[in-house]
Amino acid sequence: MLTVSLAPHNIIYARELSALSAAAPVKDALGLTSEQTSLKGSIEFIEFTLEQERIGKQYSRVILDESKTLIGVITLKDIDNTSKTCHIGTWIGHPYWGKGYNALAKSEILYTAFTDLELEYVFAGAKLSNIRSQKAQENLPYIRIGVHSEFPKEHLQLEAQVNSPCILNVIERELFLKWYSNHTI
Repeated sequence: MLTVSLAPHNIIYARELSALSAAAPVKDALGLTSEQTSLKGSIEFIEFTLEQERIGKQYSRVILDESKTLIGVITLKDIDNTSKTCHIGTWIGHPYWGKGYNALAKSEILYTAFTDLELEYVFAGAKLSNIRSQKAQENLPYIRIGVHSEFPKEHLQLEAQVNSPCILNVIERELFLKWYSNHTI
C-alpha cells in the first residue's frame, strides 16, 4: 500500500535532496540553478528552511515513502497568522512522479495546516507553463480552481515570487476537513 510520512528537515537528508532536485525534470520545473541543487545548496536550503520555521514563516517537511526513502519536499510558506493563510509548495523526485505521493503528502500537511496551525485558506499556485503541476492540483477533490479574481493580492504575490504568469487555487479549511473526515480511517 502506498503511504507517506512527513519528517522535519535535517542535514542527514542533504545528499538525497541534492540528487533528487538536480535531476533535469525537477530542476527545470522548479527553475533551480546547479548551485541551488548542489550538496552545498541543499544544506543551505535546509538551514534556511529550519530558520523560517523557527520564526513561524513556514512549516516544511521532507516526504518519505513507505520504505522511509526521501522522495520530495512539501512546504506551507508565507504563513500569515493574521489572515490565517499560507501558500503550499510541493515537489516530488522524478522517479516518484505519477504514483500518488503528491496527493498523499498534501492531505497530511493540509491536515496540520487546518488543525494544528489553525489556518483558514491554503493557496496553491502553478506557473502557466507548468502543466503537470496544474493537472495535479486539478485532481485534488477539495480544491477550488482559478480563484485569482477572488484573491487578487495572493495572485499578484505568487506571480511576483516566481516572476511568471500563474494560476491560483485555494484549499479552504471547512471543505478540506469535511473531505478528510470521509477519507481517513
